Amino acid sequence: MPTSLNILAALAIGYCLGSIPFGLILTRLAGLGDVRSIGSGNIGATNVLRTGRRDLAGATLLADCLKGTVAVLVAGGLFGQDGAMVAGLGAFVGHIFPVWLKFKGGKGVATYVGVLFGLAWPAALIFLAVWGATAYFSRISSLSALIASLVTPPVLILLLGENRVGGLSVVLTAILWWRHADNIRRLIARSESRIGDKT
Repeated sequence: MPTSLNILAALAIGYCLGSIPFGLILTRLAGLGDVRSIGSGNIGATNVLRTGRRDLAGATLLADCLKGTVAVLVAGGLFGQDGAMVAGLGAFVGHIFPVWLKFKGGKGVATYVGVLFGLAWPAALIFLAVWGATAYFSRISSLSALIASLVTPPVLILLLGENRVGGLSVVLTAILWWRHADNIRRLIARSESRIGDKT
């Protein structure tokens, strides 16, 4: 059973990895300036796509996903399943509230998926399938993320029997919905941007 010190170490590992702002780093390295100055002001892949660079958006999506997976696998190897889940939470929170950016980060969708890949990969594939299907018909990234995250807890608990991971996913989903409050208001007003829009 992990000690309190191990849990804190797992949380620190997750937070440090999750707080790496890959979208900001990649766009700056590409000479595109601060991605926070365009579109939604977010550091995630959807806003990076607004620069017109699909390659950078894809790289941001992959990196933001992998930091969640790596955090889970590293902490899991060191501290077991409890450590893995704590690190997953830490990575998700780190992405949303990175200390390096005055705690103003992304929405957490890609990192959520990365955490799922580390803890219960079938759930991650279902998340992506739901996201992809919703995005195909709606072309709205935020709506796709909201629906996919809402499906995830029952999939984990009822379909996969992963009750503890399912409990964690309830927390992650609640935070993700809270972070999408402005998007939800725009969805209700039918003014939400679509994938590929410059604004």
